[in-house]
Amino acid sequence: MKHLILLLFSLCATFAVRAADYRIAVVPKGTTHEFWKSIHAGAIKAARELMAEGVNVEIIWKGPLREDDREQQVQVVENFIARRVSGIVLAPLDARALARPAEMAVRAGIPVVIIDSALNSTAPASTVSTDNYKGGQLGARRLAELLGGKGKVILLRVLAGSSSTEQREAGFLDTITKEFPDIAVVSSDQHAGATRDTAYRAAQNLLNRFGREVDGVFAPNESSATGMLLALRDAGLAGGKVKFVGFDTGTQTVAALREGDIQGLVVQNPFKMGYLGVRTMVAALQGQPTEKEIDTGCELITGENIDEPAMADLIKPPLEKYLD
Repeated sequence: MKHLILLLFSLCATFAVRAADYRIAVVPKGTTHEFWKSIHAGAIKAARELMAEGVNVEIIWKGPLREDDREQQVQVVENFIARRVSGIVLAPLDARALARPAEMAVRAGIPVVIIDSALNSTAPASTVSTDNYKGGQLGARRLAELLGGKGKVILLRVLAGSSSTEQREAGFLDTITKEFPDIAVVSSDQHAGATRDTAYRAAQNLLNRFGREVDGVFAPNESSATGMLLALRDAGLAGGKVKFVGFDTGTQTVAALREGDIQGLVVQNPFKMGYLGVRTMVAALQGQPTEKEIDTGCELITGENIDEPAMADLIKPPLEKYLD
C-alpha cells in the first residue's frame, strides 16, 4: 500500500509539472476581424503540435475588442505580467505605446515575441510578420498595371501609429512616386479608423469629393478594404469603373474579387504568423536561438489566380479545425 501511495504521489507530481509547462498569452490587436481569428487558429495548431512533441503549452487568447483601443491592450499586457505567464506573443496596436509594457515584461523575466506589426524596442526576442512595405509595393504595382500607368488614385489609410499598415502605406506611396510618374495621388491623408463602419464613412466622404475624377483606390487592411468596397458599390463605381486593390482576405472581399468588384488583394498568412509566433516563443523559453526577424510572406491574389492550389489556405484558413 505504501508503494502504491508513493507511485500515485509521483504520478500526480509529474502531471502537475506537465500540466502547465508553458502558459503563453497571445494578445492580438482586436478579436473580431477574420485576420485575428486566423492568427488564433495558427497559435492553437502550434500548441497541439508541441503537445504531441512532449511540450505542454496552454494558449491564453485575449485582446481589445476594437483595434484602436491602445489603453485596453496595454492593460491586457500588464495583467498578463501580473499573472506571471511564461511568455507573451503580442501584435502591438501602437509601435510606441506598447513598447513600455513589452519591456516591462522582459524585465520581469517574461519573454515577448512580436507578431504582425513592429515595435519600437529591441527587447522582444523576435518579430514574426509580413514584409509590409513589400505588400504596399505589390498593391501599387497591381493598381498601376490596371490603370495602364496613368490616372488619379486615392490611398485610404488605416490608423496612425499602427506600424504594419503605415509600412504598407509607405510602400504604396513610394512605389507610385518613383515608378509611375503619370499617376497622381489625389488623397493620402484620410484614415479609415478601426472598423468597417468607420472605414465606410471615410470612403463615402472621399468618393463624394473625388469620385468623378478618381481612377483607382488602395485600402491597406481588411476593414478599410471592406468599407471602401461598400462605398464604391453605393456610388455605382464598383465593377472596375474605379480600379480597386485591397489588402487581406475576408469573406466579403474575397467574394468581391470573384465578382470583379475588387481587382487585386495583397494577402498575408496570418495563420502562419500565429503558428510561428508560438513556436518561436517556445524556442526562446527553451533557450534556443531565435531569428530576430521572421518574414511570413505575402502574395497578390487576382481573378486569374484565385483558384490556384497555392492560394487556397491564404483565402480560407482552416479555422474550423482549430477554433470551437
